[in-house]
Amino acid sequence: MASIDTEQPVKIEQHTIYQIPTDQRHGTWRDLFTIWFGSNIMMLTIVTGALATTVFKLDFMSSFGAIALGNLVGAIFMALHAAQGPQLGVPQMVQTRGQFGTIGAVLVVGIVIIMYVGFLASNIVLGGQSLFTIMPGVNEHLLIIFIAVISVIATIFGHDLIHAYARFLTWASGLALVVTFGWIVFIHGLPANFLHMNSYSTAGFFSMVSVGALWQIAYAPYVSDYSRYMPHDTGAVPAFWASYWGCSLGSILPMLLGALLGLVAANGDPVGGLTTFTGAAAVPIVVIFSVGIAGTNAMNLYCGVLSTITLIHTFSPSWKAGAMARAVTAVAITVIGLVIALFAAGNFLTNYTNFILLLLYVLVPWTAINLVDFYLVRHGDYDVAAFFTPEGGVYGRFNKVAIFCYILGIAIQLPFVSTAMYTGPIATALNGVDISWIVGICVISPVYYFLARRMSPKSTRLAA
Repeated sequence: MASIDTEQPVKIEQHTIYQIPTDQRHGTWRDLFTIWFGSNIMMLTIVTGALATTVFKLDFMSSFGAIALGNLVGAIFMALHAAQGPQLGVPQMVQTRGQFGTIGAVLVVGIVIIMYVGFLASNIVLGGQSLFTIMPGVNEHLLIIFIAVISVIATIFGHDLIHAYARFLTWASGLALVVTFGWIVFIHGLPANFLHMNSYSTAGFFSMVSVGALWQIAYAPYVSDYSRYMPHDTGAVPAFWASYWGCSLGSILPMLLGALLGLVAANGDPVGGLTTFTGAAAVPIVVIFSVGIAGTNAMNLYCGVLSTITLIHTFSPSWKAGAMARAVTAVAITVIGLVIALFAAGNFLTNYTNFILLLLYVLVPWTAINLVDFYLVRHGDYDVAAFFTPEGGVYGRFNKVAIFCYILGIAIQLPFVSTAMYTGPIATALNGVDISWIVGICVISPVYYFLARRMSPKSTRLAA
């Protein structure tokens, strides 16, 4: 099998949603660590960590426990998707046709596209606002547009440039994170009562656990997009651990910084606090974290483009999308995200909190169905060519079992939901503790396994 050096000159990627030929596979499992570690150390992760102390009013040690627990548990599901890319060589949403059918997958693909646009808009806002703290003389909207432009350029070049960017960010953002912690703790100093600011609450603790878990699960719909170029014989075990620790550590550390800033910054503003508390080091730190946002944005945008092409291909299967189609789609999605970003910038934290909690309820049943199908029902054995046929081959146009389980998975979580917009009766009885995602995974996983094996013998024949 031919192997291509990961340090080769970056060219515009020609592939889109179709299976990557074996002679064009390249990279190692180590690339999965850097893609997930480097891309997570950015301003949005810091702001997400700040929710623990600003929205859920936890003290720092409680925040530490909730952030670590949520991310470490959620990363299990995220990392299990890593082996699917080398095995099948197609994007995650294309592979979803193997569970839901070609038309049945449209629901999930559509939801995932909305997710990508949401994260794209969130990152654009934060990138612009962060740069504004060190360049107050520049119009904030221009800085937001600047972040969007950098993101779309990286997306047009595609997979290899995004991986190269993540390798750079692993070192640059990692160093900036260490300097930031050191500067705040040892140079600026923390208040004497720092560990006693805010307090533990069970509802707040489990809400932050859910946020950490969702942060990881939100990556699940595109983990394969960044491992599909790897050689077919890439080991599932090293792929899992590289993705697991890359995403866990890359998320936990900046989230802890956010929780810290949420306690000590004026008005609990982690973005402004970062600039205030890092003094002379503020400019390079903010620039690195803001540019890091552009890199992560490119990841979201790239996968949003692949998902959009997958959606269009569903209704126009004869269309062969190439690099130009990816570029045009990237620009269109960026414009949509930019409009949302400019509109939402003034009330960002509230909008973002509601957005990520909503994602939790729609992504959990999908990841349960996808992983059970891949590992326990079909054992990774799929007819990839059938994904691209109008009738879906052995998987058909609709898989009623998967669709039923997906809808059931959303419905069964509702009594356990605890948000500002709606709190279910069981969550109320639990004093606001939200365990909906745990219930969703624990119920839908065995239900789908039982129904898929019992009611869909034809679709599981490949795994026999």
